[in-house]
Amino acid sequence: MTEFRIEHDSMGDVKVPAAAYYGAQTQRAVENFPISGQSLHPALVHAMGRVKHAAAVANRDLGKLTGSGKNPLDDQQVDALLRAAGEVAEGKFDDEFPIDVYQTGSGTSSNMNVNEVISNRAIELIEGDRFAVEKPIHPNDHVNMGQSTNDTFPTAIHVAVACQIRERLVPALKRFEQALADKARAWDKIIKIGRTHLADATPLRLGQEVGGFARQLGLSVERAERALEAVLELPVGGTAVGSGINTHPEFGRRVAAVLAEQTDIPFVEAVDHFEANAQRDGLVECHGQLRTIANTLFNVANNIRWLGSGPRCGFYELKLPDRQPGSSIMPGKVNPVMCESMMQVAARVMGHDQTIAFSGASGGQFQLNIMMPVMGQTTLESISLLAGVTEAFVDFCALDMEANVEAAEAAVERSLSMVTSLNPYIGYEKAAALAKEAFKTGKTIRELCQEQGVLPDEQLAEALDPMRMTEPQE
Repeated sequence: MTEFRIEHDSMGDVKVPAAAYYGAQTQRAVENFPISGQSLHPALVHAMGRVKHAAAVANRDLGKLTGSGKNPLDDQQVDALLRAAGEVAEGKFDDEFPIDVYQTGSGTSSNMNVNEVISNRAIELIEGDRFAVEKPIHPNDHVNMGQSTNDTFPTAIHVAVACQIRERLVPALKRFEQALADKARAWDKIIKIGRTHLADATPLRLGQEVGGFARQLGLSVERAERALEAVLELPVGGTAVGSGINTHPEFGRRVAAVLAEQTDIPFVEAVDHFEANAQRDGLVECHGQLRTIANTLFNVANNIRWLGSGPRCGFYELKLPDRQPGSSIMPGKVNPVMCESMMQVAARVMGHDQTIAFSGASGGQFQLNIMMPVMGQTTLESISLLAGVTEAFVDFCALDMEANVEAAEAAVERSLSMVTSLNPYIGYEKAAALAKEAFKTGKTIRELCQEQGVLPDEQLAEALDPMRMTEPQE
């Protein structure tokens, strides 16, 4: 049998698991929301710990925690509060946050969950007993001082999102960009056929094609950085509706400054707290950039998948590393599993963007958006998925894929689009007729031109030089 203790809140007594650091309000939320079994993303929990720590620093420095208000703290208690908040930020109490994502729309349940854990842990650090009925370090009066869920929860979302973009997504995208750029340089002299509309086009170099992929990843890095910039303004300091009731005029600025110093991310207090409390437009903008990154990853992975198709009946211009058997019935079959994994992640993130856009537009009425937990969770999941699949794709596909030089170059001479380089010499109409005849007879453009004496041999060789076709000519 699970042992319980009795905790008390403004609604009365509540049975709480005996060993839990959380208290009555957390337990009520656990019972009220048996929805998905999915608790808040750890990065958001850690960010909430950071915000509480920064708030305590600001309140300490402003003399609020130790001042003449109700139940002032002594220096030892303040230090314990700071240490407890820091431990939450470090992930030491992740198991103490059981509330379902699909909870009260402001995140009040999770905000109180954090307040209770920090309160009880701080009491434990001083007294050795976190289960005191009277809370000398109170979850509302001290841990939540100068705050409302309505400003601190979205602040924590912004902090978590920015940290995850900087620490995980940007490095992963940069590494992918570098891997592709290295391949592009190594393959710069390999001629292959281009394709538009999935139909044969003029030649290009494999390095040029893969270099285009690398540029897509470089642009994705820039988009990730813009996504981070979209969440730099922090709502903290607005309290319940944006008016800043029950907080010091300098509180929001000081909290933002502490968070900026600790994370090395240039967070700032919101320009207008009524906007910052009520709207999540910055998060919508941020995820829009993530959606575009997902589009890019889908495109690059799918192109690599096509280029690796075969090995005998497809393009097979790239040799992708074998990762696992590809079929339960076809022996020896190997599939482009890393490409398909990345494409599925991209599809998921694109779907997430619809959730974010709808929540941002419809969830904000007057002074509060009531879709914040799902918006925070969805954005952080998108970042985790994009970073994780990019890291895996580089490790298990991009670094070890090889050019199939023979297959790449073999198709060039057979291509009817070789005739394009003859346009300046014989005109579009005659070139089109040559292409049709080549297709009908099965001959190459070069063979037909030699048979018909379309151009002198030296001029024909120059015109049909595939390497020359890969760059502009004067």
